[in-house]
Amino acid sequence: MLWGSYRPGVYFGMKSREEHPLLTGLMWYLPSQLRSLSDIRHFCEIGDNLRKYGWTHHDGRNFGVQEIIDGSISLQTSFVKSTQENPFSWTAKIDVKQRKPAQTKTSVSLIWYVAFESIDDGFLNVSTAGHHPQIDAMSFSLGGMEIKFLNNNASVSTDVSSTCTSTNSVDKVKEAIVETFAYKKDGESVKYFLNDKAEQAPCNLAAIMVTFEAPGSFLITMDNASKSSVTIGSSPQQHFQRNLNYHKEKFTEKFDSIFNLEAKGFTAGEVTFAKSILSNLVGGIGYFYGSSKVQSEYNENPINYWKAPLYTAVPSRSFFPRGFLWDEGFHSLLVSTWDVDIALDIMMHWFDLINIDGWIPREQILGSEALAKVPAEFVVQRSSNANPPTFFLTLRYLLNNYEEQLRAPKRQENLKKMFPRLQAWFSWFNKTQKGEVAGSYRWRGRSITPEEINPKTLTSGLDDYPRASHPDNLERHVDLLCWMQLASHVMSDLAKFLGRDDTKYFETYKYLSNVERLNALHLSPRTNTYADYGLHTDKVRLTLIERETGSKWLRDVIQNPKYQLVDNVFGYISLFPFLLKLLPTDSMPLKTTLDNLRDPEVLWTDFGVRSLSKKSTLYMERNTEHDPPYWRGQIWININYLVLSALNHYRNKTGPHKALAQEIYSELRKNIITNMYRQYQRTGYVWENYRDDTGEGKGCYPFTGWSALVVMIMAEIY
Repeated sequence: MLWGSYRPGVYFGMKSREEHPLLTGLMWYLPSQLRSLSDIRHFCEIGDNLRKYGWTHHDGRNFGVQEIIDGSISLQTSFVKSTQENPFSWTAKIDVKQRKPAQTKTSVSLIWYVAFESIDDGFLNVSTAGHHPQIDAMSFSLGGMEIKFLNNNASVSTDVSSTCTSTNSVDKVKEAIVETFAYKKDGESVKYFLNDKAEQAPCNLAAIMVTFEAPGSFLITMDNASKSSVTIGSSPQQHFQRNLNYHKEKFTEKFDSIFNLEAKGFTAGEVTFAKSILSNLVGGIGYFYGSSKVQSEYNENPINYWKAPLYTAVPSRSFFPRGFLWDEGFHSLLVSTWDVDIALDIMMHWFDLINIDGWIPREQILGSEALAKVPAEFVVQRSSNANPPTFFLTLRYLLNNYEEQLRAPKRQENLKKMFPRLQAWFSWFNKTQKGEVAGSYRWRGRSITPEEINPKTLTSGLDDYPRASHPDNLERHVDLLCWMQLASHVMSDLAKFLGRDDTKYFETYKYLSNVERLNALHLSPRTNTYADYGLHTDKVRLTLIERETGSKWLRDVIQNPKYQLVDNVFGYISLFPFLLKLLPTDSMPLKTTLDNLRDPEVLWTDFGVRSLSKKSTLYMERNTEHDPPYWRGQIWININYLVLSALNHYRNKTGPHKALAQEIYSELRKNIITNMYRQYQRTGYVWENYRDDTGEGKGCYPFTGWSALVVMIMAEIY
């Protein structure tokens, strides 16, 4: 696991998994269309408007194959790592084709670069003098490395140039390389090349550029200088293709044995769709190193957290190429289904970020590449703020489905190391997020601002979902209570699994599972639905206020708030006692929940369960002048997965609502799969969320974080 595609934010790049990594990456452009820096592809950007990009195969360990469609050309990027005996070695291949026959061939420029994050990590040298361009790297941690760039087709003529320069920040690699561009005129056209006279000492960035007429095919080989595994004379192209075919075959065998989709009646196209989604989740796993910026009650100003590594999947390569705490618990459900050890490795890294109080920063912005994608106002993490403890979903899933595998000595040792951190995390929630009333909980981080019609609760993960209009210390949040019931249950089960005393966790679990207490805190007698409690009024609107400095939309409270259950709002939050399976099979609130799920005027759509009822006053309403609705009607796949998991639970339990749960389950599952596949065929991507009226993808793309749970939905794995 030393090397991998651990740079999810770039279209293609390899990275060593260490504190001071060696980075490699790909850029490309069409010389005829080069007008500005943005025309050179490097980081995954929504603004690049690529028709499609993403992994078609990736096992998280040994290999990956990616398809990219960019205007008139298509690229296939693939890599295969060498055997365990030579963990330093890997080979990548880049195939470029013209998508449609044309009278004139398309000229393409590829740039392959190698970089250290700092000149203190090693030095580089580049040479194009021989038959094959080569970059030599001396890493102070890895030793000497050779990176060779091979043209697979001798009949394809290439212009080759190179440069060796320096950069102070790896998120500025493209800018540093472009600064070395030189050009020469060729008739009416201009040809760009890398200026080897730009070489500096010391040099921590080296690049090779080839310009050719598509099609073209190139191999990049990375080897320890003293342990070359494939020589030029041993046909590296054939060696690579043989290894790639082997791993693709093994991938398909493993995928079919785990998910068994053909037997469930899915078409070949739908199975290919599912393979790609899984591949994009595990292919989006990155390795980061750095420190968070943290604001705590003990410091006047934000300070840097300790430097640490993080191995984690990411929600979106284009928009969120970094770790998010509550997302990762959902990611790990699918990751652990594919590879238990990768999931445990991810969890171990996350829990190594816990501080002495038991707090984990909810958003991990580690290193310059991650920081480059984050607006300044979201960089600082506040140590009073939580995030849903979704890793307890993963742990419950593992204990329920992989108990025997977890008894393997190394896995059990990892769980034993993790357990004290889980204890600290659980304790931190109970100390810092408890409510004023016994057995209640409250998300911190809400405050009234004049611009917001309803204060956001970013800490809950459901951002602008409507809660009490006037947050204060007396609020009670039903979703957090349910998360803590789940957490106490898992802590009890894990303690027993590890041979520890589970008494206090089991007692907490019994206490929080008391339905009468839950109903007293959160069940509305008026609607028979679950709701938050707090200081609330429905009579709030955004009003345009005229000022000398200009007009502005501000919150206008028309009616004074009062303490009450916020039962005029029905949506995802109202579902939590159902989602986490707290409700007895014969309870009336369960029947009400099922009826509301299936009501088109409440949550039901032909594409999935919407996040907020159409009857709610803030359904699809903006939260501020510049803040469009986010969790106010859109369809989110992570919650729909929990809905299906709960329906699956209740359809398999004896009770008066068994048949209704079965009916809703079957129809909802079909709707989600059909729509996501249709939108994938139409757009080439899986999306952050989906419109409740048309089913169209919304938000950022590709979003193969928790939206990848559609693979679990297809396989009916809960």
